[in-house]
Amino acid sequence: MSFVLDSKIPSGPLEQKWSKHKMDSKLINPANKRKFTVIVVGSGLAGGAAAATLAELGYQVKCFTHLDSPRRAHSIAAQGGINAAKNYRNDGDSVRRLFYDTIKGGDFRAREANVYRLAEVSNQIIDQCVAQGVPFAREYGGLLDNRSFGGAQVSRTFYARGQTGQQLLIGCYQALEKEIHKGGVKMYTRTEMLDLVLVDGHAKGIVVRDLRTGVISTHAADAVILATGGYGNVFFLSTNAMGCNVTAAWRSARRGALFANPCFTQIHPTCIPVSGDYQSKLTLMSESLRNDGRIWAPKSQEVAKKLQRKEITAKDVAEDQRDYFLERKYPAFGNLSPRDISSRAAKEACDDGRGVAPTGLGVYLDFRDATARLGEDTIRARYGNLFQMYEKISGEDPYQLPMMIYPAVHYTMGGLWVDYNLMSNVPGLHVLGEANFSDHGANRLGASALMQGLADGYFVIPTTIANYLATQKPGSVTTEAPEFKATAEEATERINKLLTIQGTRTVDSFHRELGMLMWNNCGMERTREGLTEAIEKIPQIREEFWANVRVPGSGHNANMELEKAGRVADFLEFGELMCYDARDREESCGGHFRAEHQFTEADPDVQSGKTQSGEAKRHDDRFAHVSAWEYNGPDRPPTLHKEPLIFENVHLSIRSYA
Repeated sequence: MSFVLDSKIPSGPLEQKWSKHKMDSKLINPANKRKFTVIVVGSGLAGGAAAATLAELGYQVKCFTHLDSPRRAHSIAAQGGINAAKNYRNDGDSVRRLFYDTIKGGDFRAREANVYRLAEVSNQIIDQCVAQGVPFAREYGGLLDNRSFGGAQVSRTFYARGQTGQQLLIGCYQALEKEIHKGGVKMYTRTEMLDLVLVDGHAKGIVVRDLRTGVISTHAADAVILATGGYGNVFFLSTNAMGCNVTAAWRSARRGALFANPCFTQIHPTCIPVSGDYQSKLTLMSESLRNDGRIWAPKSQEVAKKLQRKEITAKDVAEDQRDYFLERKYPAFGNLSPRDISSRAAKEACDDGRGVAPTGLGVYLDFRDATARLGEDTIRARYGNLFQMYEKISGEDPYQLPMMIYPAVHYTMGGLWVDYNLMSNVPGLHVLGEANFSDHGANRLGASALMQGLADGYFVIPTTIANYLATQKPGSVTTEAPEFKATAEEATERINKLLTIQGTRTVDSFHRELGMLMWNNCGMERTREGLTEAIEKIPQIREEFWANVRVPGSGHNANMELEKAGRVADFLEFGELMCYDARDREESCGGHFRAEHQFTEADPDVQSGKTQSGEAKRHDDRFAHVSAWEYNGPDRPPTLHKEPLIFENVHLSIRSYA
């Protein structure tokens, strides 16, 4: 299949593109909006905001979530904050600076136009959320407070202690519930999307399964919106909730939607280290902690060994024996260096034998100096709930001893390819938030996920979806179309196949095996050799899965093992695509670090002081593009399509935080 990847970026100056596009976009009058039905899959910040706002505009909305309530969406887990360029601190922030920080933070692998729109809309998001009653932290005089996050030298992050995602989701949920009560939104909880229905090449509906009764049904609409989050759980161990999955996006990819930049996964530097094989997920400690916490490892392996064996504690390590490696390597940003750079620096210390956890995989996040400077009461006020969470999990008091942290899989920057209207290459299929690829390039800056989800849901899609709907006759496709029955039969056959295998291995055993292979070969550091090995092994795991997995029970009631089996089956296909993408991208950028592509002492840029040995080495002459992959079947290599990235407003440069 041949694709022309038309990003539909408006013409004109960067600062005027979004305003111009809104003015040029098609309109649908209020009386006609009522005739259109829109399906929204996902009810987190992006999906819930889209469903509520579209219903307020007059559209008929059907919203689906596999959870038992929209309030359980994984957006609730976001801790540290949401970015906006309001410059309340008068410290030099602006829309332009937020735009540049985001482009640079993503290692120059995102579209300028999309990122500038995100920065521009950010200020409206804060106003919207304040109006909804979101209890952002405030200064003594009552003004909204800000704090700093990685990759920025200004304070632009609005927050509600360590519960920002929860508070934003409650505001979004209230707006959604209002529309449910008014009848504009019909909510389907505990309902999982199994497939996308195409009619004449357009997305016109979905196949779903009721997770309580097992009943499979179809739903038709004039357009479909996916807002189903990221795919970090392909690694098994991640900071994502166990139910987070790639199914909706991947099933859409199987129907022809291009998957863009799947290898761009974010490793978060401040997670509680793995403690044993029994774990099924990891716990994130908010990046906001790096405002006051200092990250360090011992300078010597001997001291590290004593810490690992618990012969001494961090308090026993003298100041001159501590290596504050982020402050040493990146003095301009220090402990607030971007996530990808901070994660690799922690890995480097542990690879050097200076890790402090019993496994050797851990460094310290220390609040000793901040507590002495500010007082324990101030630290408690800023981070109390996070400290409490850490103590409950680790059994150690972080007011007395430093937190122990290590990088872990967190966010995913790749996703379904979308144009400026947030529509995929499949007409009618729109993709929001973490499920699309559009805004973060190769690395997301902290506090930008909530910003993108709400920007897409509250402000972008309500304008841009009309460009598609205005070309459609409302209600022209119903579930009586033969495509609905055919797609539902395929979904039913897939479920029946999973139930009838009756093998000897659990679903989790396959997921763990895949996750370990992905972490070792497509994790924090990748090589061509390792990625080739993974591409060879994943089909073998997949073949055994379909021959030897055991799914107990039936499909006629609640069956969590069946749910997991369907999702792991998708990961076993999607993981292979990730490795193809990572192998093809012969450069290092952001979260994608290829060991073969790093600066060395012999590089002129290292000798001139522009960068350091071991830093990521981009190849803009060959890879300044979006890699959009076409699925060709489970046993055939995918086809690569490229969207060139044109930089007219920023200068491509070595990404330095020194």
